[in-house]
Amino acid sequence: MTAPLLPPVAGGLRLVVFDWDGTLMDSPLRIVHCLQRAAEALGVEVRDEAALRNIIGLGVDAAVRELYPEADAAFVHRFATAYRACYLEAGDAPPTPLYPGVARLLDWLDAREVLLAVATSKSRRGLDQALEVTGLGARFVATATGDEHPSKPHPAMLEHVMERAGVERTRTRMVGDSVYDLQMARHAGVPAVAVTHGVHSRDRLRAEAPLALQTDLEALLEVFRQAEGVTG
Repeated sequence: MTAPLLPPVAGGLRLVVFDWDGTLMDSPLRIVHCLQRAAEALGVEVRDEAALRNIIGLGVDAAVRELYPEADAAFVHRFATAYRACYLEAGDAPPTPLYPGVARLLDWLDAREVLLAVATSKSRRGLDQALEVTGLGARFVATATGDEHPSKPHPAMLEHVMERAGVERTRTRMVGDSVYDLQMARHAGVPAVAVTHGVHSRDRLRAEAPLALQTDLEALLEVFRQAEGVTG
């Protein structure tokens, strides 16, 4: 089946901004595991997997408040600290490989001099660790994290990386796997595309009206290949 064409980008595509967890890195299982361990450590009810996957994409503090609406600031801080310690250090947590197709997609965009950036709800420490482990740090001209900016779907992270890259929103595209990514993009006035291999269902993502909705990064690359203003 032929992939749908993206609409042409006036002046040509200049910047692609990626979410990290669930978009480039297959980390949702580890996130769920560590959210469960944090709840156990604090002696509170462990939410089920569906509830935990639903909040992936929010900043940790916002996620805790969504899971435990009665929580005060002290509880949120303790939970976030326990979660981050598990994610960064726990030897029994699930591994976090990159999704298939990451290198091919980034290489293809690089070859066309399209700038790359990351806007993620991970902490700065967590993103820096992931970039070091994967060797991708040098690929991105700008990054923004959830502990440096308001939580998605607030547009601050996306606006920050566009400013750092010096690229206007009309020549930028956001790539994500959650409704929070797509909502952030809409609030920033940036067209977005989505992949369904992450945390939110195709139906939920489709409801946010992305420019394209693909199963994975390989399929997304084919969409970019066909897009006017990108090929050449």
